[in-house]
Amino acid sequence: MQAVETLTEITREPRSHRQMIAIDKLSLVFETNDGPVHALSDIDLTIHEGDFVSFIGPSGCGKTTLLRVIADLEQPTGGQIQVGGTSPEDARLNRLYGYVFQAPALFPWRSIASNCALPMEISAQPKTHRNAQIDKYLGMVGLQDFKHKFPWQLSGGMQQRASIARALCLEPELLLMDEPFGALDEITRDHLNMELLKIWKATGKTVVFVTHSIPEAVLLSTHIVVMSPRPGRIVKVIKSPLPRDKTLALRDTQAFTALAAEIRQALATDHQID
Repeated sequence: MQAVETLTEITREPRSHRQMIAIDKLSLVFETNDGPVHALSDIDLTIHEGDFVSFIGPSGCGKTTLLRVIADLEQPTGGQIQVGGTSPEDARLNRLYGYVFQAPALFPWRSIASNCALPMEISAQPKTHRNAQIDKYLGMVGLQDFKHKFPWQLSGGMQQRASIARALCLEPELLLMDEPFGALDEITRDHLNMELLKIWKATGKTVVFVTHSIPEAVLLSTHIVVMSPRPGRIVKVIKSPLPRDKTLALRDTQAFTALAAEIRQALATDHQID
């Protein structure tokens, strides 16, 4: 098997932006009635401010678990992790990140605007500020005209756009996204991928994105983290040579195809796939 290449090794070049996530020798073991389950093993990873990093690998490889560790929703059993220069717990308490789940997780009895307002209500932000943030980010995701609608009146893609707006309303430095477009049709997924790239460019957020799709990882990412089957390890981290300004037409280029092939090869090598 090829030597493991970490993001720290890739990013030795001088950078003008700070480390957003720093992980050192991290592991996580779940204790179950059937014995210990080794979910993550020996994870070394550095993500810099402003990067768009995708985790890709087979189901059950620990992609979501690693994302949840970053979010302080799971506790590692070994190693170290810092988020924004502090502990994941402090990052969560300081609202450093916004989290977008696989499903939109919108309350059906609250309007879209009211769903977006909820995190700001919990943090006791003034109503005038809440309204301004709702207008700003619903406008950014193209839902300004639907702010008074209820989730059940919107398509799945529109609901997921609302969940992204909700995550952005607290102005987090970091956006954590757990396969948010996986349940959508290809046309809607393409559209939301491009909308997400526009949001990333407009806001300068650091994005950590879980996906099973190689083309999606290639289209969106500055770096692709390839993970192994359980226990989840980092097989390879690939720095994308593609420009940050992307269009769907990029998928027809030789550079796009070559990067997709490199990811596929990294997956196949570790999984012993012919």
